[in-house]
Amino acid sequence: MLRPAYVIGLCLCLQINITYGQQDTITPEIVQSASRLIDMQFSVPEMDSMLDGLRDYRNDYRRFHQYMLANADALPLWFDPVLPGMKMDTVQKSIRWNIPKDVPLPANRNELAYYSILQLAGLLREKKISSVELTRFFIDRLKKYGPLLHCVVSIPEEIAMEEARKADEDFAKGIDRGPLQGIPYGVKDLFAVKGTYTTWGTPPYRNQRIDETAYVVQKLQAAGAVLVAKLSLGELAMDDVWFGGLTRNPWDTAHGSSGSSAGSAAATVAGLVPFALGTETWGSIVSPSTVCGALGLRPTFGSISRTGAMTLAWSSDKIGPLCRTAEDAAIVFAAIHGTDGIDKAARFAAFNYHPDADVRTFTVAYASNWIDTLPENHHIKQAMRVFQNMGVKLIPIVFPDSFPADAILRVIVGAESAAAFDPLTRSHRDSLMVQQRKYSWPNQFRTSRFIPAVEYLNAQRLRYQIMQQVDPLLNQYDAILVPTFAGQQLALTNLTGHPVVSVPDGFRANDTPTSFTLIGKLFGEAAILELAQQYQLNSGWYKHHPPLFSN
Repeated sequence: MLRPAYVIGLCLCLQINITYGQQDTITPEIVQSASRLIDMQFSVPEMDSMLDGLRDYRNDYRRFHQYMLANADALPLWFDPVLPGMKMDTVQKSIRWNIPKDVPLPANRNELAYYSILQLAGLLREKKISSVELTRFFIDRLKKYGPLLHCVVSIPEEIAMEEARKADEDFAKGIDRGPLQGIPYGVKDLFAVKGTYTTWGTPPYRNQRIDETAYVVQKLQAAGAVLVAKLSLGELAMDDVWFGGLTRNPWDTAHGSSGSSAGSAAATVAGLVPFALGTETWGSIVSPSTVCGALGLRPTFGSISRTGAMTLAWSSDKIGPLCRTAEDAAIVFAAIHGTDGIDKAARFAAFNYHPDADVRTFTVAYASNWIDTLPENHHIKQAMRVFQNMGVKLIPIVFPDSFPADAILRVIVGAESAAAFDPLTRSHRDSLMVQQRKYSWPNQFRTSRFIPAVEYLNAQRLRYQIMQQVDPLLNQYDAILVPTFAGQQLALTNLTGHPVVSVPDGFRANDTPTSFTLIGKLFGEAAILELAQQYQLNSGWYKHHPPLFSN
């Protein structure tokens, strides 16, 4: 989900639409009007001197418009969150997952819906259930509850059953591909999968078939996982409304799930899939995780190749898992992180997760400027007491909140998203989209066409200044605890590319979930997931599930 992008800032009105039948010309009066939109002032002689150059640029644009660039066409300017002098661990060590033995097969099969990945892995290895049976179980739940939540775009049954049979055959041959072998999952329907429709949640692309399979889906296939659902997203990755309706919150189906990884969060929390993949550009994992009560990991920018995923904004799109526990997220991230060399913004960094890490040795800070004034019974204060009882020392810091992070990210995402969907706007097929509000994508894309290239580039330069100023603080700690939506931290960490995990930590009076966020070092996913996992084991909130989906 993107916060509504109130993008105003416009280019030197180089594509003024002149009323049909009138002379197509650019006058000093037009330039004077356009200059007000971009916060500039020019003298009359200056404007007069600009006219020929502006006409030349407009003619250049008309030549560009003869080409219809596809969403998948790359932008050969790659954002890199790594600053000069930074070092990262590239030595991947073996992770020993503690797959339990003697896991009971419940008398009430519905309880399987909320088993962890490792519990299901234990059942599969002891042949108490087959992957085919498990896959059929989750497909049945998707069919039963998907219409209630409006969270399922399609169920690729043939693909699912073929992958499940393959997993069972591998088990029979003694081939063990890891804890995800035979485990069903879902993906946000902006990931291409051969043989399926990839709708991007909106009518203009409802019948779109992309003849490739996304990198992350290939990685999960290699791990033996079983794709059972393509899940809803708000149209073109905004909010939770798509052509199938409003994706619902499993805790309160009268309201939405938030987005844009709407279906991934709702389906996971309701036990329709053990886990799902989502994406984030500006809150699309964090927000639905918080609203629905999922454990959402937004990894470091560039830690996972985005090949085969819809592009919204090249310098901010990220892929991550939505799960019920931090350890589940660690298992999924371990399988999908890395690069295929096609997405030039992606790289390989080690993910050396330790299931039994001693978090008492971690350096953990909290944002005192946002937390100290909260009442003592606030859910975040209660979460802090859990950490303290675990032996974790919490260091107060003032989290930086003076940067214009929201404004910078608005301009960057506005310009990049308008470019990514340029053919949709110019063909006027944007009129087919469900959402046509003032700040919905169709109008956002139109408005964003007027962002000056100069302002976009300066926004990226300001971004780099923020990275240089903020990283020395963030790099001091294994994790920083912050309120999920406090200040501008969500925009700031999306700008800098730092990883975060959204952790459910209780319920409001109306029984809807609350959360806090842990911010990690660049490529520091292991530490924040280890800390989140220990918190979950000590708090027990992960054991709470929406009662409507228990049968």
